[in-house]
Amino acid sequence: MKSLNDGVAVLAGVGPKKVEQLMSLGIETIEELIMYFPFRYNDFQLRQIEDIADQEKVVLKGTVVTEAVVSHFGYKKNRLMFNIRQEHVVVKVTFFNQHFLQKQVHMGEEISVYGKWDSKRQSLMGIKILSSGAKEQSVDEFAPIYHVNKQVRQQTLVDIIAKGIEAYLPLVEDWLPDELVEKYHFLDRQTAVKAMHFPQTMTENQEARRRMVFEEFFEFQMRMQQLKHQEKTTDMGTEILYDNARLKTFIETLPFELTSAQKRVTNEICRDMRSSLHMHRLLQGDVGSGKTVIAAIVLYAAVTAGFQGAMMVPTEILAEQHFLSLTELFKDTDVRVALLTGSTKAKEKREILAQLANHELDIIVGTHALIQDGVDYHHLGLVITDEQHRFGVKQRQALREKGNHPDVLFMTATPIPRTLAITAYGEMDVSVIDELPAGRIPITTRWVKPQQLKTVLDWSAKELRQGHQVYVICPLIEESESLDLKNATELYDTLRDYYAPDFEVGLLHGKMKPAEKDDIMTKFKDNELQILVSTTVIEVGVNVPNATIMMIMDAERFGLAQLHQLRGRVGRGSEASYCILVSNPKNDTGIERMKIMTETTDGFVLSQKDLEMRGPGEFFGARQSGIPQFNVGDMVVDFDILETARQEASNIWEQYEWQIKAAYQLLAQRMVEVEQTGKFD
Repeated sequence: MKSLNDGVAVLAGVGPKKVEQLMSLGIETIEELIMYFPFRYNDFQLRQIEDIADQEKVVLKGTVVTEAVVSHFGYKKNRLMFNIRQEHVVVKVTFFNQHFLQKQVHMGEEISVYGKWDSKRQSLMGIKILSSGAKEQSVDEFAPIYHVNKQVRQQTLVDIIAKGIEAYLPLVEDWLPDELVEKYHFLDRQTAVKAMHFPQTMTENQEARRRMVFEEFFEFQMRMQQLKHQEKTTDMGTEILYDNARLKTFIETLPFELTSAQKRVTNEICRDMRSSLHMHRLLQGDVGSGKTVIAAIVLYAAVTAGFQGAMMVPTEILAEQHFLSLTELFKDTDVRVALLTGSTKAKEKREILAQLANHELDIIVGTHALIQDGVDYHHLGLVITDEQHRFGVKQRQALREKGNHPDVLFMTATPIPRTLAITAYGEMDVSVIDELPAGRIPITTRWVKPQQLKTVLDWSAKELRQGHQVYVICPLIEESESLDLKNATELYDTLRDYYAPDFEVGLLHGKMKPAEKDDIMTKFKDNELQILVSTTVIEVGVNVPNATIMMIMDAERFGLAQLHQLRGRVGRGSEASYCILVSNPKNDTGIERMKIMTETTDGFVLSQKDLEMRGPGEFFGARQSGIPQFNVGDMVVDFDILETARQEASNIWEQYEWQIKAAYQLLAQRMVEVEQTGKFD
């Protein structure tokens, strides 16, 4: 009995070698084969010149009116040129390095050429000849183009997919609820799958894509709703009945007045903590918005209720920063705080673990060391994960499992556009600190070219003479850590010579041992070093209010979100601060990034621009961030469909016991499959 789970070897002509080749594309079963959709199509429909947009790839048919001439230029380069006439318009056609096509071009004969149209020059840069005289090349009007590799050729994949669709398409089931198919006038699933590969018209393909994008987003959003439903069940909740009077007294002792936004999100989090439902909340706040003090308040609340709190962060520098901040905020209370990282000495670590297990510690701050075997908590009630997208799903889960379903608060200083927030964190409630503390002076950002660097260094010296400090950031070249270190070291040597003997320069990079990093950072904080040359290890967690200049070398190498994070390392005191972008971008994208950075300091505006320019795949970097990898949909381009899918999934969970209704049996089965495979982990 045939099944979509059959291996691709069941298809005629697919032997062991082709099976191995298809596996290199992640294709093993028939379902994986026919769901391996093209990423674009070559449109081979004949077009009229007046209907073509500039730089569009098209097919033009006309009569050859000049001889085809081959000319040579450069080293082993050639150019084939001839003119064709379409009605009363003459078009110049040029092929580069395809001189062998000359024999297919004959005066007075009709020819069809596929190429890129240049409206200004009224010319076509040829890609291939589709027909010449009596010779017609058989091509589909809309030829699918797939992601392939050196092992699998385009045409080979097209042929195998065609065989798979012919033999197995009737087994493709439509699991979307009928009411949604009717409501949005979707194609049925079999038609949509076939039209994704071999559309008859581009309109049919667009309708097929709309159907498949919705299906993909809807499936994911149903999973998000399922997780949210599980998180909200009462048997998983921890009631943290904190002492409200003590909490108010603690807030009154803080050395500053909370902003309205900080008060609002504190109330949202505290309300969740008192509830018997499980808290699963994301706290977003731009650089310098005051997330740490919120964390201190809610941790203190948990302590007054007899619970312990844990805060896990991605780096030792950030862990130490939070530990020092919390220690300072709790100095007039009886709250006991400890720091646990990979650098903690063995004897000290044993003491901390014993105190944690005996509830002699109230709050533990640390890196992933907090989730290692042997770290036991007496009564863990609240888990806070800072910059949580830097941890894998399993790491975050491991910390939660250290307690009996503790409440969970995720924090991030990376402003996340709503487009991503409802997708990556659709199962969470979201709190946003959308207001900076009073008295913060906006950071002035300037873009300069490398040849202006001496002027910038001279100007920086004036800031240094006023007692201020400077960060100088080297670019990250992912392909070569050794090259990163070389760049940083060379810049360090240059600046040390330039500023000697008036100012001291320090160097910080990822290859240093933790103790070395700590020593450099301590010296910089204490103003023993006035200039700190660093790779991006200082991106988060460093708080030196005396630093007023952030100089970023080769700034075009960074994304907008990372540039904003780096900029946020200054402007943390009462003095005017500056971010200097030293950059000579080679393309429009780099130029646009520099312009945007100088125009706004709003992290949410920047993050949306960053998302639009780089796409969701690069926004967080590593796949472990939890951002789903969709096959068809694009969270930016298809945001309207994403939002519609979210709303429909939410409606179904709220209005129907869909999993036991006959009308939703296929959908329920689909969700069970997702649960078992962990497809959207």
